[in-house]
Amino acid sequence: MDPSRIKKKIGRFRILVIGRANAGKTTILQRVCNTRENPEIYNSAGEKIDPKVLMASTERGEHDIENEMVFRNNPGFVFHDSRGFEAGGESEFDKMKAFIASRSKEPKLKDQLHAIWYCIPMDEESRSFTESEIKFFSQCDTGSIAVIVLFTKFDALYDVSYAQLKSEGASMEEAEELAPKNHSLSGHN
Repeated sequence: MDPSRIKKKIGRFRILVIGRANAGKTTILQRVCNTRENPEIYNSAGEKIDPKVLMASTERGEHDIENEMVFRNNPGFVFHDSRGFEAGGESEFDKMKAFIASRSKEPKLKDQLHAIWYCIPMDEESRSFTESEIKFFSQCDTGSIAVIVLFTKFDALYDVSYAQLKSEGASMEEAEELAPKNHSLSGHN
C-alpha cells in the first residue's frame, strides 16, 4: 500500500510513551518532531489544557493517560504518557493496561494505539532492569500493538569510558576519540 494512502487513512499516528522520570522521553519526542518546544496537552474531549493547571495536578500526583500531547510543528503524532506506574503503583499499572486494551479496540484507526515506545535510560554504568520494566514485559498483553524499546542516555556512559582511558594514560584527544568505541567494546552495560 502507498505510504501516502496509509497516512491519509490513519490521520495521526498515536503512540504511548512509557518510562520512568528522567528517562529521556521528552527529548526523544522533541527530536522525532524536530522541535525544542514542549507539546500542547489536550484532554480526552479535545480541549487544550492550561500548562499551569497541568503542572499543579502533576505535582499532586494526578495524571490522565488519556491526555494527548501534540507538538505544534508536527501534529501528525499524538503521544500519551504513562507516567505513574513505573513508580510501582498497582492502580497506575492497571490503568495503563486498560488504556492499551481500550485503544486496541477503537473502531476508528485514528483513535487506535499504533505503537508503544518504552524508554529505558542507560546512564548508569551497572544498570539492571527495574521491577516495573520486568512487570511490563512479563505481564502486559499489548496484543498486536508494536512495542519498541528505546535505550536512552547512552552518551552519559562515554564520560565513564573517557575517565577510564585517561587513567590508563590516553591523551585528551585519544580519549575523546576512543570513549564512544571503548564504551561499546569494554563490556559496560
